[in-house]
Amino acid sequence: MAIFLNPDNANFNEAVHSKIYVDKTGLIEYTNSVLSTTAKFICNSRPRRFGKTLNMSMLNCFFSNKYTNRGELFKGLSIWKEEKYQRIQGCFPVIFLSFADVKQTNYIDAVKMIKFIISDAFREYRDIM
Repeated sequence: MAIFLNPDNANFNEAVHSKIYVDKTGLIEYTNSVLSTTAKFICNSRPRRFGKTLNMSMLNCFFSNKYTNRGELFKGLSIWKEEKYQRIQGCFPVIFLSFADVKQTNYIDAVKMIKFIISDAFREYRDIM
């Protein structure tokens, strides 16, 4: 029987412990270099079913201070080989937004869902804004 990746698992915390996980922590090194730019926003665009939400979840787990002292999530992955990255894991306030659940079939309902996601994030992250 073949082992298949779960295409609906976009949670890094769960996926990293699955039988098959493709290490994409090199994206953390790239993102860390992007953080030193003057850009206000980073757009992570890829084709459908290309792991955008899972990668964003990985970045959230790595950088967010909600995951301070959770280095075990990255132990054994390529990013954990360099001590400088071990020191910055879990050190930053991160606002994580995903529009993966916006699956409405018309513009008005899609905009309502996006507004809901943004207002929900505002309530969750109110203290750091």
